[in-house]
Amino acid sequence: MEEYRRGDEQSTAAEILAHKLYWTFQCEKIGDLVTKGADASLSLSIDVDTQNFSYKFGKDTTKQITSLQNEVAPRSSNSIYLPAKEVLSIHSIILKSRETDKSFGFDDTYVDLARALRQAPRQGRNYKEFADARKNLMDLIGGRIEHDEDSGRWSFRKGNQRFAIGVTAEGVKKIAILDTLLSNRYLDTHSIVFIDEPESALHPKAISELMEIIVLLAKSGIQFFLASHSYFVVKKLFLLSQQYSMSIPVLSAEPQGWKKDDLLQGIPENSIINESISLYKEEVGLSLV
Repeated sequence: MEEYRRGDEQSTAAEILAHKLYWTFQCEKIGDLVTKGADASLSLSIDVDTQNFSYKFGKDTTKQITSLQNEVAPRSSNSIYLPAKEVLSIHSIILKSRETDKSFGFDDTYVDLARALRQAPRQGRNYKEFADARKNLMDLIGGRIEHDEDSGRWSFRKGNQRFAIGVTAEGVKKIAILDTLLSNRYLDTHSIVFIDEPESALHPKAISELMEIIVLLAKSGIQFFLASHSYFVVKKLFLLSQQYSMSIPVLSAEPQGWKKDDLLQGIPENSIINESISLYKEEVGLSLV
């Protein structure tokens, strides 16, 4: 949706979607995404700012999607997906794999992120919430990630010291990615950010601080979608929702389907919460023996 009619882009929405599905899932034909043995087509329908975007295709579809409806106005803001694994140490490899070799290996979520990180930092006044978030991010990791245009390499600068990206902690590199996307203005107050396992490679205290930064950015207008297995993430977001009287919807995967809750109304009952309670009861039981 964001590539459609942006700038001088002439491709149709169906062509862009087929290309994106092909390079994201990297299958021989996009019809392979349809559930095996299913009679029905694969279909998706979402609303963006009350406007609908929907499509469907069958198992025999190769590269052309014929059933697509797009009522969403062209977007100037960017969305991005942040995977559980950091990409800075393999940044140049990701770009070469796609832009030079044109080969499968890194899917489009990695390629989109690598291209977004390639944009140079921009000078000038930033959104206040972004400036505050960047300061908090720098305090959290103790420095900043920098990119050398000549060598094409990333490094971590802490005060007057500079460290190669290969010896920089995974958690630092992961958090630095968000800082970079704020500094180069790839993100704005209408962006959407998807984060897979934000707790990955982070100490529980750092998880709490990162959640505070995410909520700060969410209050500026950015919409976040987080996929997490961490009790610390759920608990901290619950406390922040109470602190700011902020609605934070939660979808929990259950055997019978998806369950919807809101952290503003309390901590939901799901497998993550239930397991933490179970461990607490086990500890209490051992202390009473």
